[in-house]
Amino acid sequence: MTPGSRPDGGARAADAFRESAAMLEEMAKVCSADVARAAALIVESLKAGGTLITCGNGGSAADSQHIAAELGGKFYRVRPGVPAIALTVNSSMLTAIGNDFGYDEVFSRQLEGIGRQGDVLLAITTSGNSANVLKAAECARVKGMKVVGLTGRAGGRLRPLCDLHLAVPSDDTPRVQEGHIAIGHLLCELVESALFPDPGRD
Repeated sequence: MTPGSRPDGGARAADAFRESAAMLEEMAKVCSADVARAAALIVESLKAGGTLITCGNGGSAADSQHIAAELGGKFYRVRPGVPAIALTVNSSMLTAIGNDFGYDEVFSRQLEGIGRQGDVLLAITTSGNSANVLKAAECARVKGMKVVGLTGRAGGRLRPLCDLHLAVPSDDTPRVQEGHIAIGHLLCELVESALFPDPGRD
């Protein structure tokens, strides 16, 4: 590359795809068993009348909504809806709590009202240190909920608050987020398959 020239976009795209592929290959080795355990925990809760409640910020908020939508609607199969709620979708609630109590409380305050013993909180934060996600996890534990955490490699302060911690083996935020939605899709597939077995597919 000559001085002052732009990097080749195609080459960077190819490198990024290879980075993602390598990370997913590592996840297949180190995360698969825990993903299956997390799905089983969620299935146990749902069969007992529980709800999956998700939360996160930014890209993690989008992932939390995506996962709740796949379960509430459908993933592969046309079947009854699954009780799944994202704490990120009610803008009036978020702004009211943020204004009156502070942004750190926007998820935990909602959980105080709707969380029940036996529910599962899926807490998503790439760093593992998002204050509002940590408070949600703390609230969930007080209420007798189970906590499944999705983070990057280090896990941050969320790790010890989790009943089950799923760490994407990367420190790069875009790669971690790609790993999170891959895990999210697998959770949806495994939960759906367990709750609604389809002889035509299984």
